[in-house]
Amino acid sequence: METLDRHGVRASVLLNSDVAHHYPQIIKAGLERDWAWLAHGRTNSILQAGMTREEERAYLADVVDTIAAATGRRPHGWMGPGLTETFDTPALLAELGLSYVLDWTNDDQPYRLNVPGLLSVPYTVELNDLGLFGKGTSGLEFVQIVKDQYEQLRADSRDGGRVMALALHPFVIGQAFRAKYLDQALAYLAAQPDAWLTTSDEIAQHYWTLG
Repeated sequence: METLDRHGVRASVLLNSDVAHHYPQIIKAGLERDWAWLAHGRTNSILQAGMTREEERAYLADVVDTIAAATGRRPHGWMGPGLTETFDTPALLAELGLSYVLDWTNDDQPYRLNVPGLLSVPYTVELNDLGLFGKGTSGLEFVQIVKDQYEQLRADSRDGGRVMALALHPFVIGQAFRAKYLDQALAYLAAQPDAWLTTSDEIAQHYWTLG
């Protein structure tokens, strides 16, 4: 958290709703920092696969309502545990008033889904500490990967904005021996005059304002 604070980065938190019951201190810290809260299931062990439409509707409503009660704001975004959805998930999320999902990782720009009122906002399994460090990436390599990603997306953005998602897991990037490399990566991004350090909520909102 201190590293994010130092560079003016507000997190987009993929929140399991059970966290609200077991770790209220995380909610408190995020509210103090105006983090964006996205619904991310009840736990990462519960998937909607196998649920009926009505079972999934009740499950999603419970997740969203729990997060809304704990944070004082209704989540706008969703990412399924393990990036999973059923064929019913997008429509059920729209029923609950959510406006975007992160489950589709196939583009660097937001785009409309077939469900009215629902966007795909970019997320990444590539620039993701869990995958990178799990494959043996070093801290120095991580910093270079962040720089290379930014430079290419900046070049691509000449004909339209690009989203550089940086997926972080506290139990991975939060290891003490990796702290300075996250600091270096965020310092680099924060120093770029044309980078917008923002949340997935604000990216979705900006997209909708463009019509």
